Order: sequence, then C-alpha cells, then structure tokens
Amino acid sequence: PLVLLDVAALSCRCTEELASSVLSVSSITFIVYLDGTSNGSDSKKLRVEDRMEAPPSRVLHIRKLPNETSETEVIALGLPFGKVTNILTLKGKNQAFLELGTEEAAITMVNYYSTVTPHVRNVPVFIQYSNHKELKTDAVSAVQGGGTPTSGSDLALTAASSPVLRIIIDNMFYPVTLDVLQQIFSKFGTVMKIITFTKNNQFQALLQFNDPSTAQQAKIALDGQNIYNSCCTLRIDYSKLVNLNVKYNNDKSRDYTRPELPAGDGQPAMDPNMAAAFQGKDSNSLLGKIPGALSPLNAAAAAAAAAGRVALSGHSGSSGVLLASNLNEEMVTPQSLFTLFGVYGDTQRVKILYNKKDSALIQMADASQAQLAMSHLNGQKMYGKVIRVALSKHTSVQLPRDGLDDQGLTKDFTNSPLHRFKKPGSKNFQNIFPPSTTLHLSNIPTDVTEEDLRLLFSNAGGTVNAFKFFQDHKMALLQMSTVEEAIQGLIDLHNYNMGDNHHLRVSFSKSSI
Repeated sequence: PLVLLDVAALSCRCTEELASSVLSVSSITFIVYLDGTSNGSDSKKLRVEDRMEAPPSRVLHIRKLPNETSETEVIALGLPFGKVTNILTLKGKNQAFLELGTEEAAITMVNYYSTVTPHVRNVPVFIQYSNHKELKTDAVSAVQGGGTPTSGSDLALTAASSPVLRIIIDNMFYPVTLDVLQQIFSKFGTVMKIITFTKNNQFQALLQFNDPSTAQQAKIALDGQNIYNSCCTLRIDYSKLVNLNVKYNNDKSRDYTRPELPAGDGQPAMDPNMAAAFQGKDSNSLLGKIPGALSPLNAAAAAAAAAGRVALSGHSGSSGVLLASNLNEEMVTPQSLFTLFGVYGDTQRVKILYNKKDSALIQMADASQAQLAMSHLNGQKMYGKVIRVALSKHTSVQLPRDGLDDQGLTKDFTNSPLHRFKKPGSKNFQNIFPPSTTLHLSNIPTDVTEEDLRLLFSNAGGTVNAFKFFQDHKMALLQMSTVEEAIQGLIDLHNYNMGDNHHLRVSFSKSSI
C-alpha cells in the first residue's frame, strides 16, 4: 500500500522539469509528483514506497534530525570522512541528504556510524545510503525554493579567504603542544606551518593549511571541540594573515616545508629523525618515524571529534623523563615521588641516584605529563626542602641489571594499579590542579567521621584548618595550614586503606572551604 505525505514542507517551486523528480533513499524512494492539473495544494504529494536496501552511494540519507538542525551540524557529520560536495535539508521532515566527494568516503562514514551511533544536539540520528547517485543541483535549488545551489561547506558559511587559522585553547588543564595540534589538524589536509605563543595568559596558535577550503573544513569540524575530555577547548577563527613567516623549527614554531631551519637561541633543537621525517610528501609521514608520536587521527577518532569527543593521549616527540633535585635524602623514597608526581601523570619509573641521593630521575608516560609535573612541582616544598624539577636529557630510566642490588633506589611502576590517567575519559583529567592547602578526598567509607579524617591528617604532620563533607559523605574537602603540609598529607595518605578495602583517594583541589 502507498503512503502519502504532504510535501508542502519541502517548499517546492513547481516546474514542468520536476514533474516526476525522484529523490531516492536507502529503503525508501521519495517520488515527487507535481501535477499542475490536480486540485490546489493536494497536487503536492510525496509518495513513499518500500524498496530493497540501497547499494553504496556517495549520497547519504540522514533521518530523525532534531528540529532546527543547521546545515553546519549536518555537514560536520560528514567532514571527518572527506570533502562534502552538497547538502539538501528537508525542513519540517527532520531529514537531510548529504553528498560526499567520493563513494569511498560515504562507505567509511556509513561503516563507522553503524558501530557508533551519530548524535546531533545529543539526539541519535540514522544514516543510510540513498538510491540517488548525486544531488542534482537544479532539483536541489528548486526544492530549496529557487536559490542558487552551492557546494557543501559553502552552505555552512561563506568561503574563507585565508588558509591561516587562529586557535585559542580554553580550559587548558593539560598541556597542548605544537605536535598535538599538528596531529589533530592534519586530518583535514596538509599543515604547512604552526606558530604557538601565549597572549593574555592564554595559549594560542596560528596554523597554516595549503589552501583556504581546507582551513574552512577544519574550522567547521573542530571549533568548540575538546582535545581532552572536558578540557582544552578549541576556539577557532580565520586569521587576517594569509601566510606565516616561520624563522625557527622548535617546540614553539614549525615550518613543515623547510626542515633545514635552525632551532633558534635557547630553544631545543629538532630531533634529526624529526627533521628527516618532515621531508616526506605528506605531513603524516613524520608519524611512525618519531618514537612516541601520536598516531594520526583515524576516521573514527575524527568522527568522535566532530561529535565533540576528541580524546588523544598527550604524547609528543620529546622525552618524558624529569630530574628532581634538592630532595631530602633522609626522607625521600621512590614511592613518595611516584605518589606526588602521579598527580600530574602516570609515573612509570623512579630512580634515586646512587651517588647523589638528593636527586632522582622520574619517567612519566609522555612528554606532556612531564611538562605538567614540572610546571606544578618545581619550587614546591617536600620534606622541608624546596625541590627543583627540570627536564632530563635521558630518554628513559634504566632498571638495575638482573641480580644487581641498588638498595631499592630504583622502582618500576609501569603496571601499578594506582595510575590516575590510564583510563581514557577518566574524570581525573578534569581535576588537575597545582598543589594547594585544600585536598579533595574521595572513596570514603560511610562509617568514617569528620573526626577520623581530621585525626588521620593531623598525624601525617600539620594542622587541619577546615573540613567539609560532600552531601553523600563519600567525598570531602580538607584544608591544611600550609601547602607543604597538604603535599605531605597527599604523599602519606593517598591510597590509604580505610578498612573493608576502601582505599582513600587524595588530590589537590582548587576550592577553598
């Protein structure tokens, strides 16, 4: 049986050429009958008949879109998989057609979204192949009401005149490096140059693509997205500059087309492997040649990026080993350093130097974590001494040879269950703060009282100035009189067994009581 749907919502302009235009979609075919001889508005009917599953096509039919969905939001679903060449939204029907540049891109998109449900404005939508092989521009313009059709991303906004994007990072609780930006943006095309700088206490970057249309696609897909879960939000605008002048290749600026540029005064020189990698034809060729570099964003991760969930580990090309010095050699242990540095990353190995026991090498999971720990812990007081933390020239911490006793000065924590950042999307990524007098306590057993916790932290050394339970009593804030006392409390009592296998979790808080 045929089902009739009123097609008035399509706001079609009747033309003889459209007498039986067919817009086909997967298991349904829309047949538009515009018979001028029929009665008034009844002439505009849309017949829907059941059809077999459609074969792959570069035109996709998207259903169950929320009301008021913009063309930009529909285009963002397709951009990570390739160029979007046309779009038709059916206003009032909560549907759209999206035409991609190639059938391969459409197949990748459908395959990906068959395993991960696509969402627009937090509403699940359905994507399938259309029987239509392309969106005819004359039909599209008629359906849209006679306007001049334009290609996909031009529908979202007028063409960008500059290939240079200005990027600001909001909520930067975790370091964003030049390499991380290159990995994310190179998904959309060849990144030619990047310059990073700090302005108004915000990390900013200028990033140049090889052409303005690529810059436009990257802006549409990535503006407002988070690099890490719930933090490091990308704010992207077009720059007034059309070409960047990069003088040095280092961790602040890079010209991927000129690997021979010098590093500049006081800046770390580029690794020779990295320089060699830049000479590849594709900027992605440097991946795989740099130990510890990010893998390029694949289509799946890019689609997640478009849906607002860009999650990348914080690797970059340089080492993740720190040198901590001026330690209290009578008190410090590998375990105490593991616990403190573990607030800012997953500490892998710790070695207190045999001939210089006031110094230690600390290997973090990657260079970003090392930089984070260094920026927060350098100059803090630990066991009564102001510690110094710097990047080490070592690339890893060596374990003692088999059978060699180094008095327990070296410890391997690679498989420790206490790593805070191993789990992707962990809430710990949102709770990285500098050492402070206020500690955040969690995983508190229900029978533990305020007095119990005050006593516990007083015994660790210091004075508890204030205390506040959260509503459910599983979490609390506790304020010590000095930052040093709070550091001491965290070292001593993070993972403390409160009974019944409840291990107390301790971190620094930005709140005060």
